Amino acid sequence: MYLLGIGIVLLALKYFEIGPVAGWDWWWVLSPFALAVAWWTFADWSGYTKRKAVERENSRKQARIDKSREQLGLGPKKRR
Repeated sequence: MYLLGIGIVLLALKYFEIGPVAGWDWWWVLSPFALAVAWWTFADWSGYTKRKAVERENSRKQARIDKSREQLGLGPKKRR
């Protein structure tokens, strides 16, 4: 996501001819977009995206369980 943001900023600077970016070649300005595509391809291929989604789901589930236990007066379960 950071690469996409950097690419948008560089694209705007190049388009409106602001600062030193106005003199850069277009391939320098567009390279963050190519890197973002490469990162997304790698993340999907390696399973990184799915792993992060599962971790988020598990942490939300555990937070709900802890909240329910606390509301029942049982306190959070101790993990070993």
